[in-house]
Amino acid sequence: MIKMGSSFQKKTVPTLEWETGAGHPRTCVAGTDEVGRGCLAGPVVAAAVVLPEKICTETHPWIAEVRDSKQLNAATRERLGFEIENWARAFAVAPVSVEEIDRLNIYHASHLAMTLAVEQLPIAVDHILVDGNALPIAFRGRATAIVEGDSKSIAIACASILAKVWRDKEMVRLDAEYPGYGHAAHKGYSTPQHLAALKSLGATDIHRRTFAPVALALGLTPLGIAIDSQD
Repeated sequence: MIKMGSSFQKKTVPTLEWETGAGHPRTCVAGTDEVGRGCLAGPVVAAAVVLPEKICTETHPWIAEVRDSKQLNAATRERLGFEIENWARAFAVAPVSVEEIDRLNIYHASHLAMTLAVEQLPIAVDHILVDGNALPIAFRGRATAIVEGDSKSIAIACASILAKVWRDKEMVRLDAEYPGYGHAAHKGYSTPQHLAALKSLGATDIHRRTFAPVALALGLTPLGIAIDSQD
């Protein structure tokens, strides 16, 4: 584990300090993050990013724009995602299906997505920086969990952007396959439009049945137990 001073708690702009604290560039450090954890539909998606050994903001001024993906609009995420893919030493994106989410629960499915993303990197990783307060089991002993890491670590912020861009494109594709729910707009999140569509159209096979609004639309409890319609 990496111990950092109080200055890290005050930063809202991602820096390289967590990466250098983990040994970058002497060792191979990856940042990983997931998106879609709170959605009612679609996969949870994680990305992993390994930064290049030499990082120059003069050559790549867009680096100064990197933020947690939630702080960026769609056009900026798309533009930065393209830059990150061409700049990173390595990157990988890994989705975990709705079926796996319902089987494992969203916490473990999110950790599985991050594990798969790191495993799919084309190079071996020495240390992993993980967004959140807990580590996937496969990372223990070689990783650091960073609360709000997508606002503190450039590698994690880059991963959050790649994962968000990939998932948003997938939800646009699924919107065409499952029309009427508005997935292209809300990306599977629990918006009034989505909840109204669930009520009027019912749930589809891309909806997470263990999530309460979906379970209720199916006449189930979130644990998959049928609700007596007379109650």
